[in-house]
Amino acid sequence: MKFAAIDVGSNAVRLLLSRVDTNGVEPVFENVSLMRMPIRLGDDAFVHGHISEEKINQLVKTMISFRYLMEAYEPLDFMACATSALREAKNTDGIIHRIRDESGIELNVISGRKEARIIYSNHIEKFLTNDTSPYLHIDVGGGSTELILFDRNRVLAYKSFNIGAIRMIEGLVSKEEWNAMKNWVKSVTGEYQPGSSIGSGGNIGKVFSLANAKEGTPLSYGDLKNIYDLLRGHTLEQRIMKLGLKPDRADVIVPASKIYLSVMKWGNVKEIHVPQWGLADGMIHVLYEKHKHRYV
Repeated sequence: MKFAAIDVGSNAVRLLLSRVDTNGVEPVFENVSLMRMPIRLGDDAFVHGHISEEKINQLVKTMISFRYLMEAYEPLDFMACATSALREAKNTDGIIHRIRDESGIELNVISGRKEARIIYSNHIEKFLTNDTSPYLHIDVGGGSTELILFDRNRVLAYKSFNIGAIRMIEGLVSKEEWNAMKNWVKSVTGEYQPGSSIGSGGNIGKVFSLANAKEGTPLSYGDLKNIYDLLRGHTLEQRIMKLGLKPDRADVIVPASKIYLSVMKWGNVKEIHVPQWGLADGMIHVLYEKHKHRYV
């Protein structure tokens, strides 16, 4: 079974082509290809309230290209979702209509709550440990942070906050919103006491790589803090030249790391697992659940 997912985020637009092997006892999800276009819609949406014509053209061309790639791949089904940047832009309706007319792709702008639910569809926890204590899932994007507290069978609490790496760079995160996230984390973790956390998003994946961590092992709070200090100790140019970060990653990785550290500190969580799955992977799981009855 082949599926495709398009994630139109605040910092980049991604196409994930995936295959699900259903021959075993449990389905096996294999990512065949991931394409990423660094179109920073959040710069326009969060600062100016609308997406510029230049970035609309980039986005439309990208979606047309993704359509051709999907036609070549021939997935059984696909999903295309947009998150916080297009949730806020005043000209989103026109962008969606143009994408539909020129690419044939129906782009759905999803709420923060639905974004959290799709991310949860990955069920990352069952691949991490036999520990039965709750986990706090932290997904940091350019425009929002999705927090999900869950045990092995159900979501205990979830919340989306308009706090993201691009918003922080632009000085658009209010003290009230920051304190609201802090109070929510302290409240739910105080009640359920999660044993560890799970991080998703491109920035935590890159932090994991910079830490030279072994796949399958978590990063400690101290490890994450050390990488954060390393990043802050380099200029933007040094992060690109010395640390090998892409230009569109080199600036947002610092505020994103601060968000992960803050949430872990507030929740008294000592480690974070980084399986490097996110919204697009969750969409693949949603599509599989939609179609699996045809093959069982």
